[in-house]
Amino acid sequence: MEKSLKLLLLLSLLPMALMGQKMGYVDTEYILNKHPDYKKIQDEMEALSLEWRKEAQNLEEEIQQMYSDLQGEQVLLTDEMYQERLELIREKQKEARAFNNRIFGENGQLYQKQSELLQPLQSTIYDAIDRVSKRNGLAILFDKASSPTSIIYTDPRHDYSDFIIEELGLEENNQN
Repeated sequence: MEKSLKLLLLLSLLPMALMGQKMGYVDTEYILNKHPDYKKIQDEMEALSLEWRKEAQNLEEEIQQMYSDLQGEQVLLTDEMYQERLELIREKQKEARAFNNRIFGENGQLYQKQSELLQPLQSTIYDAIDRVSKRNGLAILFDKASSPTSIIYTDPRHDYSDFIIEELGLEENNQN
């Protein structure tokens, strides 16, 4: 009961604390799409993803071929030989699953490579956001791209995305 009373008190004081605070928002997805390096990163990630998908597809085709060969030769094989071949197919399936998990799984190589490539660009953008926020005296700046459900209305007068584009020197690049 005491916790809920404290929470209620905190929530009732929050609007007073925010009064007079200057707020705005940016759309980092919009900013990223304006940045020429982002397109290069996307192209590199697509090429890498395509290469790994082909590798995964080749493993699946190899498994299917092994299974087809086994079905075709089944009448010629002893039970022991059939089981050995079946075990080889199972091992190849385990190998394919392990490959897919290592590459495409949560925190897989594809995710790690994307994070590695995006990190410098994100740092540059966040540094620009910091400079624009300080220059404009903003207390709070929301990113509408990261959590669209938390913002139900945005006034375009408070969109600082173009200021970030300008700070990064990208507007001139896109107009030329």
